[in-house]
Amino acid sequence: MRRPTLALVALLAFSAYTLFTLATAEQSLLQFGLQLMSRPDTAQVVIDLYLMALLAGIWMLRDAKARGRSMTSVLPYLALTALFVSIGPLLYLVVNGAHKDR
Repeated sequence: MRRPTLALVALLAFSAYTLFTLATAEQSLLQFGLQLMSRPDTAQVVIDLYLMALLAGIWMLRDAKARGRSMTSVLPYLALTALFVSIGPLLYLVVNGAHKDR
């Protein structure tokens, strides 16, 4: 099992940027999301991101099952994915490494 270095670098960089953004934002994360969904052009981007998040969630569940782990072991990653999209799958990769197909 390899630990993807690129995933770790992306996780650290994006998490730091996310924390900085949340700390300096003039509105809450919920207000920001609602503002993005209020226009068709930005709503399309949000919908696209969450479709990718759904696919990442399915991948994490299937990967955990293939590793013989319970589905509940993926819940923290799914929660992070629901809130921050990229952070959940990146953390999953860093913690669990790359799993080669059978």
